[in-house]
Order: sequence, then structure tokens, then C-alpha cells
Amino acid sequence: MPYIKERLQFDNILNQFEIIPTKGDLEYCIFKLMKIYMKDKKISYSELHNTVYAAIHCGHEFERRFLDKRESEALVENGDVEC
Repeated sequence: MPYIKERLQFDNILNQFEIIPTKGDLEYCIFKLMKIYMKDKKISYSELHNTVYAAIHCGHEFERRFLDKRESEALVENGDVEC
């Protein structure tokens, strides 16, 4: 995950949203951000791929920080599966 120094300009806008109520709303926001990112980019395979990869990378980071933690908690709560 890029730990950018110039977060304030983005945080000021993004923090205006207290919640994003649905998965569809979240997908819409991500899509719009991707379109904004591409506005000043050349439409090439490389740039389009970078845009998609950024969204996928964020998903992986979210999974690593939150979903994996929840999976570990559920394992403790419910026990492991027999293999």
C-alpha cells in the first residue's frame, strides 16, 4: 500500500462521507476514482492495467489487514476444519 505524504487533499474530500451504505455504492465510488485517475493518462494497455491493478492491490491490502484478522478470530471461536 503506498503510504503517500500528500494525503490531506484526499482525506478532506473522502472524510466527508460518514458511510458508504452498499457494496454497489462502494463499487461506484471506486469506478469513478479510476475514471478520474485516467483523465490525464494515455489510453494504453499499460495505463489501464495500472488502474485495475491499483484497485486489486487495495483489495489485497484490505484483505490482509481486516479479512485475514477476522478469519483468524473465527478459527479461534469455532475451531479449525479437519483436513
